[in-house]
Amino acid sequence: MQVRAYLSFEGRAEEALNFYVQALGARIGTLMRYADNKEVCESGMVPPGSENKVMHSELHIGETIVMASDGGCKGGARFDGVSLTLLCKNDDETRRMFGALADGGNVQMPLAPTFFTSQFGTLADRFGVSWMVLTDTPA
Repeated sequence: MQVRAYLSFEGRAEEALNFYVQALGARIGTLMRYADNKEVCESGMVPPGSENKVMHSELHIGETIVMASDGGCKGGARFDGVSLTLLCKNDDETRRMFGALADGGNVQMPLAPTFFTSQFGTLADRFGVSWMVLTDTPA
């Protein structure tokens, strides 16, 4: 059994996917557009002009798959109450990944040593996705 996060960017999914490819070295797997499913476009489930928006995608970040779409293409994506946790192999990688995700975002807790790891910090990236970034080794 697996649990996977599914993020709805409400119109900015492709921009977000490309950001994560650049920032985290992620890889885009499956990518389907609303235009691939004419019934969705014709039913009015998405606003006119949204045909080329992302209906479904899979983003491979390390060994994890995060799924994403543009949802209803209504703008104003909200990611309240959920954080993605990025476990890095060493402090250098932690600093690099934290800095990349923080570009254009909002640092909530700067990276610092804690009682449970040598580096930990939290932020919301430029899309509003909350992240906890830490070194996956004991302090």
